[in-house]
Amino acid sequence: MTSSTDTAASLPVRPGMTVPLPGPLHSHRDKLAELADMGYTDIWSAEAEGADAFTPLALAAAWEPRLRLGTAIVPAYTRSPACFAQSVASLADAAPGRFAIGIGSSSNVIVERWNGVPFVEPYKKVRDVVRFLRDALSGEKVAKRYDTFEIQGFRLGVRPEQQPPILVAALREGMLKLAAREGDGAIINWLSADDVAQVAGVVRGAAGGQPKEIVARIFCCPSENADAVRAAGKFAIAAYLNVPVYAEFHRWLGRGEVLQPMWDAWQGGDRKAALAAIPDALVDELIVHGSPEQCRATIQRYFDNGVTTSSLAIMPFDPELKHWDAVRALAPTA
Repeated sequence: MTSSTDTAASLPVRPGMTVPLPGPLHSHRDKLAELADMGYTDIWSAEAEGADAFTPLALAAAWEPRLRLGTAIVPAYTRSPACFAQSVASLADAAPGRFAIGIGSSSNVIVERWNGVPFVEPYKKVRDVVRFLRDALSGEKVAKRYDTFEIQGFRLGVRPEQQPPILVAALREGMLKLAAREGDGAIINWLSADDVAQVAGVVRGAAGGQPKEIVARIFCCPSENADAVRAAGKFAIAAYLNVPVYAEFHRWLGRGEVLQPMWDAWQGGDRKAALAAIPDALVDELIVHGSPEQCRATIQRYFDNGVTTSSLAIMPFDPELKHWDAVRALAPTA
């Protein structure tokens, strides 16, 4: 696979998979080896209500040395700064040169409703955590006031052999520019292959000619049962795109008119009407589905438009489709 963008052309194309895989964490060793055998280069963990972001990667660090490990993402709010630095340094120490830390604001739902942490000034919070991690990972004592917190004399006791890249989860222009200016790249989410050009253009414009990694979580269901995928996909779209940060992202992408009926119905408490207001075409844009060949071609379009690293997220929208069959069908070696 190749990319048509100048930024992406100077970086390797990395086909990745979202983890954890189905089943208990202790059962994943052989599956991780099979991912590497199939040509997947990366695994990317998330952190919301399931496994934490670091444990699945720590297991993979020991079990499968061929895989690069990344978080997409760890919320900036839900760990204290020193604890955050310890987690990052520990995994970087366990897998030197194979770990990338992805940080993001997450959302008001995860941060405020689920973790009881005020979701305020997300841009500044993410920026400050990125800056603090740079400072802490240097090994020097940190005594500094950041805009959203203050550190008094912390020195990280773990010194990784190689500094991990720091990636910033970004939706709109402010965070995308932060990812380019102060991070090593951006992590993007819930967008179509065509949307990538708009997003990647902001990153390239702010990067000053420096190559920046662009990691995309891509939602996939390699199934030709379009009715099942669209019906289930509308539930996922409603769950995410009514969250304020994602709603504003899609307004910025130009979908305000398409999504306004869904937003209005949702705000009015009519969930059934909200789902009915989501066009099939929107599901087709945001969720990769169809035959395996069609899915692989669509995934390639993400790369062509500026993505350098994928994190495929297999969606269980077709009850007849088994997760591991989907992983194999979308594999780089398929």
